[in-house]
Amino acid sequence: MIKLGVPSKGRLMEQTFEWFGARGVTLERTGSDREYAGAVTGVDGVELVLLSAGEIPRELAAGRIHLGVTGSDLVREKLPHWEQQVVSLAKMGFGFADLIIAVPQAWVDVETLDDLDAVAAAFRATHGHRLRIATKYHRLVREHLRAAGVADYLLVDSQGATEGTIKNLTAEAIADITTTGSTLKANHLKVLQDDPVHVSQANLFRSTAADWAGQEETFNRLVEALGLES
Repeated sequence: MIKLGVPSKGRLMEQTFEWFGARGVTLERTGSDREYAGAVTGVDGVELVLLSAGEIPRELAAGRIHLGVTGSDLVREKLPHWEQQVVSLAKMGFGFADLIIAVPQAWVDVETLDDLDAVAAAFRATHGHRLRIATKYHRLVREHLRAAGVADYLLVDSQGATEGTIKNLTAEAIADITTTGSTLKANHLKVLQDDPVHVSQANLFRSTAADWAGQEETFNRLVEALGLES
């Protein structure tokens, strides 16, 4: 039995169900909203596993599910050497979001990472500690800043409303996912003009750690039904 992990709630679950349904494979929840049970019809031998989008990279890496739908940002953030642990079978065309770095609009002289680097050095000299950037995406942001040559900063963890950390004086800048930018504007923040840290969308990932013995025929039927290349 091939285990297919999909987001358990919200718009991401609905769009995943729609994506599979448009290709003749029906996914549906069974039971109440509090029960994480589901069913797959259209291809025999596939079991639906409902998980949070953030859990799916971990379950793929551990081999506890064979396939999973989640954002490319979550896979790259949560899995070191992710290319060795999962393979993207399809970019699904929904769940779009940009991981960006934003600073207060009042910082009129800060528009790029080069500007941020200069401000960070001056900030440390003035305040005696490094400029703090609040984020949930430590790995991706650290790699991005390293590549840009930005060094004088400190990443601080934010698991709540990241946009509010500057107002609450727990950070001077943020790195977060955005789709429309409206929340940033409401919090008087502006996005740096450089390319985003990562442009994310939902992908159908295949686990390299899962036990695929005896599953080849089922996998090939599913791939064919979805119109994908294995």
